[in-house]
Amino acid sequence: MCELRLRAVSDPVASIAFLTTREQELERDPEFWDERAAGGASGGSTAMFVAEDGDTWVGSVTVLVRRAGEIDHTGRRLPQGRADVVGVYVAPEARGSGAIDALLDAAARWTAEQGFETLSLDVHVDNHRAQAVYRRAGFVATGETFTGPIGAELAMSRSLRTL
Repeated sequence: MCELRLRAVSDPVASIAFLTTREQELERDPEFWDERAAGGASGGSTAMFVAEDGDTWVGSVTVLVRRAGEIDHTGRRLPQGRADVVGVYVAPEARGSGAIDALLDAAARWTAEQGFETLSLDVHVDNHRAQAVYRRAGFVATGETFTGPIGAELAMSRSLRTL
């Protein structure tokens, strides 16, 4: 996981896609990565999905479940419970392979199993490539825009009622 995350935050568009830098991630000890992977695998309030090519992880998506009243990763207090997609990344060599579609579909199925009717995400307003991918995967703009830690962001959601 650590290697994939380092690749993700080193991507040229990382400044508008991730809340951390390569330098910040390199400062973390191995136990952090072990705990993060274990938390994402155990379900509950977090689920992490990975795309593999042989023994190599080439993509990941994480879903964070938050309850009403909690503060999300952008600092907003939530009026109702929500499941958010975060940490989306597919390595360049796996782009166009369908990996992102499989990851987002797995995230949607898991989220529906948790009892949610929608899956949410935030994307930087200038990250048009990511917005196009999300639209293709069934996400639509909610009409909410806000300024988060990485600047102007657009809220999107995907209905899970047909799953």
